[in-house]
Amino acid sequence: MKHYTKEGIIRRVKEENVKFIRLQFTDILGTIKNVEVPVSQLEKALDNKVMFDGSSIEGFVRIEESDMYLRPDFNTFVIFPWTAEKGKVARLICDIARPDGSPFEGDPRSNLKRVLKEMEELGFTSFNLGPEPEFFLFKLDEKGHPTLELNDSGGYFDLAPTDLGENCRRDIVLELEGMGFEIEASHHEVAPGQHEIDFKYASAIEACDNIQTFKLVVKTIAAQHGLHATFMPKPLFGVNGSGMHFNLSLFEGDKNAFYDEHAELQLSATARSFMAGIIQHVHGFTAITNPLVNSYKRLVPGYEAPCYVAWSAQNRSPLIRIPAARGLSTRVELRSVDPAANPYLAMAVILASGLDGIRKDLMPPAAVDRNIYKMTGPERELNGIDSLPSSLEHALIELEMDSVVRDALGDHIYEKFNVAKEIEWDKYRTRVHNWEREEYLTMY
Repeated sequence: MKHYTKEGIIRRVKEENVKFIRLQFTDILGTIKNVEVPVSQLEKALDNKVMFDGSSIEGFVRIEESDMYLRPDFNTFVIFPWTAEKGKVARLICDIARPDGSPFEGDPRSNLKRVLKEMEELGFTSFNLGPEPEFFLFKLDEKGHPTLELNDSGGYFDLAPTDLGENCRRDIVLELEGMGFEIEASHHEVAPGQHEIDFKYASAIEACDNIQTFKLVVKTIAAQHGLHATFMPKPLFGVNGSGMHFNLSLFEGDKNAFYDEHAELQLSATARSFMAGIIQHVHGFTAITNPLVNSYKRLVPGYEAPCYVAWSAQNRSPLIRIPAARGLSTRVELRSVDPAANPYLAMAVILASGLDGIRKDLMPPAAVDRNIYKMTGPERELNGIDSLPSSLEHALIELEMDSVVRDALGDHIYEKFNVAKEIEWDKYRTRVHNWEREEYLTMY
């Protein structure tokens, strides 16, 4: 991460002839919002004096308490490379503050900082995340609207000519690298039209900022190629959905707290307790990590997405996998998260769950090294393997019952999120879908 001062940003803006400053933040549902100001207002923005109407943002505040201040994080300053021809635009990611300067409890980024302070009180210095976001590319029609027509017929790690998204993916990588991302890999995923770009891990806040920036870049560059990029978890029936695996590690200074060279699998007691906390609370936080009605179309057997609660160091069917790398790279891979999740909220509830496991010295169940998808129901029951919630409705019920996860969100975010998602579920539940007409219209 680059470290910027106020003076350094002003100097860079002048040198690069930046015309506009985009003050960016994320709402409770994970949508990127921004207030754009001309460069003449830069100093005002850097002094935390730019206000906006919080009542206009989903899940923020009522109209009678609407004034909010944007507090830019100087280290998130970046110039969008694709804006060079039309007047350069720079971006700063902001925390949201109330008029008295206190952090706004409905700001997902500030809320994650609150949970990170609880981590530091336990003696840990950083919580790192390496995300693996997947997305689909669909063609746009002549009016610029998304279609369901894929732009390739490629499969896992395929090359051109079957992977026709390759040029788009390369341009995305180039733009990201121009913005300071360290790209570790990019490839075609299993399903036609599906892609994955992996970037280097970072500390929790920076990693979540990177995910939001990544989504913005992917959508922007895809549109330039006449394509629509979607992070919808399951846009097509009969093929794999899109996940966003979270590779997680806790550090104490420069020491990876998940590594113990003398322990079984070289996994420390801390790693095992952290994993046990995730397993204990995963039902409660699934509504956050898988927040859409559509998310639960992905979490079904047969399409590589985890729908069973178990862990393993040897196979990819459980909820949690322990990748082979050790030492500083020792990590826990949580495989249920999907790319529709608000990353700040997802990290807050996952961290709180893991810390609860550490505080209580919980131990996970025995590893399951068989392919869980091929087990029968009685076999899974015999091995103590539970299932994730099967719908958004069930996930919301589990969330309501988990006080650790609710505390990680805070009352404001929990209540606003829950109301929004109950409305979403009710819309889905009461809508008559094409499948129903196809099945029943002529039969009854």
